[in-house]
Amino acid sequence: MKKNLVSLQKDFLDLWFGMFIHFNSATFQFNTGDIMDWEYDCENGGAERKYPFNPIDWNPTELDCRQWAQAAKSAGVRFAALTTKHHEGFCLWPSEYTEHCIKNSPIKTDVVAEYLSAFRDEGISAGLYFSVLDLTNGINRTQFTSEGRDLVKQQLTELLTNYGEIPFIIIDGWNAPWGGPSWEELPFEELDELIKGIQPNCLLMNIGETEDISKTDIVFFENAAGQEVPVDFYGPGVSCNILTKTWFWRSSDPTSELKSAQWAIDTVNFMNNQNVAFIINASPNTSGLIDKNLLDKYEEIGKDLKIRQPLEKISEGWLKRK
Repeated sequence: MKKNLVSLQKDFLDLWFGMFIHFNSATFQFNTGDIMDWEYDCENGGAERKYPFNPIDWNPTELDCRQWAQAAKSAGVRFAALTTKHHEGFCLWPSEYTEHCIKNSPIKTDVVAEYLSAFRDEGISAGLYFSVLDLTNGINRTQFTSEGRDLVKQQLTELLTNYGEIPFIIIDGWNAPWGGPSWEELPFEELDELIKGIQPNCLLMNIGETEDISKTDIVFFENAAGQEVPVDFYGPGVSCNILTKTWFWRSSDPTSELKSAQWAIDTVNFMNNQNVAFIINASPNTSGLIDKNLLDKYEEIGKDLKIRQPLEKISEGWLKRK
């Protein structure tokens, strides 16, 4: 049954605490050295690409999405998102429309399917992340061809057609401060119509849109990139942050000092008081597993985090922003 947008927004805010799983080509490419998560200077400084990813290098030999889901459950998480395709362009599902995906890798497991199954089995609302910015296929702030437009729509259609109900999809690299096609090149209404046409109850969240909900269903703040939630914000919002130093796994992570469980709990409570859900990051390693120190941290968070009751009354101040 199709729900109205306000009901969907309220339902999402009632989930209030989530896990953002960053697992993609950067896990293998940039786990050492100076590059953090992707070739930012290619898109934003005009630099030539230096680090194209070869699908042969995708080799998570111990991939276990159920371990991720159990870790999320131990933390008290109620929703999650997986980086199905990040800015480099590698797809974690066997896409019909590109060779740059897991079907040409040593480990051909459909990570999207495994992730959704594992998290659904734990009763966690499982959504997806998808980057429009695609360095491999030449989709960026200076180039967006008709072929690029077709690819974006074809791949979103795959994700929303082949995997059952998707409660929300997070779009990145789209009219964002860090790159991707602009609204003029790819209007919000165009993708919104596509997504709602396939799954009417799927929320569209746009990373980089922090002003209002005219170009997103949920205002998205990348807190780890310095996007703070304004004190007078009424919602509906979502904010994300990291326990480590980067979004994707680094070889130093297993022995690094993590942010405290109390920091995570305080942030959840602060965000919730402003009608903002909070997503904490998970970064599986090159084997496809979450390291023990993160597992322990999630469990610590879950033990101390008081389960919030469903909202009895929620501010509808955001309706004035439409």
